Amino acid sequence: MSADAVVVAARRTPVGTRGRALATLDVERLAAPVVRAALTDADVAAGRPLAVADVVLGNCMGPGGNPARVAALAAGLGVEVPGVTVDRQCGSGLAAVLDAAAAIRAGDARARIAGGVESASTAPVRSVDGAPYSRAPFAPHGWPDPDMVEAAQHLAAADGIGRERQDAHAARSHRRARAARDAGRFMAELVPVAGLTADDSIGVAERLLPRLPALFDGGTLTAGTATRISDGAAAVTLVPDALRDDAPGLLLRGHAVVGCDPALPGIGAAPAVLAALDLADARVGDVAALEIVEAFAAQSLAVLDRLGIADDDPRVCADGGALALGHPWGASGAISVVRLFGRLVREGAPAGTLGVAAASVGGGLGVAAVFEVVR
Repeated sequence: MSADAVVVAARRTPVGTRGRALATLDVERLAAPVVRAALTDADVAAGRPLAVADVVLGNCMGPGGNPARVAALAAGLGVEVPGVTVDRQCGSGLAAVLDAAAAIRAGDARARIAGGVESASTAPVRSVDGAPYSRAPFAPHGWPDPDMVEAAQHLAAADGIGRERQDAHAARSHRRARAARDAGRFMAELVPVAGLTADDSIGVAERLLPRLPALFDGGTLTAGTATRISDGAAAVTLVPDALRDDAPGLLLRGHAVVGCDPALPGIGAAPAVLAALDLADARVGDVAALEIVEAFAAQSLAVLDRLGIADDDPRVCADGGALALGHPWGASGAISVVRLFGRLVREGAPAGTLGVAAASVGGGLGVAAVFEVVR
């Protein structure tokens, strides 16, 4: 018998810029605290300890060895709780949430913890025959396989997204994130680690945006309109709707994983959002909150254009996005769900309110999910 899957708890670490506050923490020490916190919150909401069927975490850059299982053990969940690690590159954290939900919808009546983790600071150096390489290919030989920064510049050129518009988008992300941080809107979702209690890149690039040089000759991208490579983790607890009792949460209404042109991977979130909304029998205008991973300003703007959403729409990353917070690749998709939980569930949105989480993915993919507030 199928069942609806509901997110009833959502936590994340602060996001730390690579090489800074979280640089000494490997994926286990980043992920275990949020896994533990997400389960503790869910136990409190349920009024009893929940049986956990699995821990599903997204991760992109290593170290291998199934970080989800390692994190489950490190979090004290018990040897009987397994773990599985998902790689859909920077959509991995959201894909992990969808995989966990699929098991619940298939009839497993136990809770699952899902999310993502990335330690860019401790990611291993990869090599073949002694020659190091920065990443594995996203496409086979003979197909376009651009570096993500190069792909974002190509997308900006293809869509005619200029420097001024990109700078404005990045500045808006920082401004919104700073306002949210100063108002304390992140506090309930954060699990401090290694002494870091807040995202460390908010506002860092904002004042420099007009002065930063283009990353390519004749191009429009700058270091300020490309997100910072970061360390961080996020986790949510999902349960069948029948198990949540009166606990508020986010019920998964629809989701989609799609492919797109690997030469322009930044657009992937747009068709994924439209496909997920179609499955949820909803439209863009029905959605109250969107969290779209801001890998690059040009990519975010290209997605918004395809969805018919204005650059400054207050529904989109209302408390700032990855351009301000940072982008821990395997965790960012899960962070988008944590942010929806904060914006909608914790802030009291009425039952029936819709939210969307989405990410564009290297290699030409898009991942998206539509959630509905339940109370």
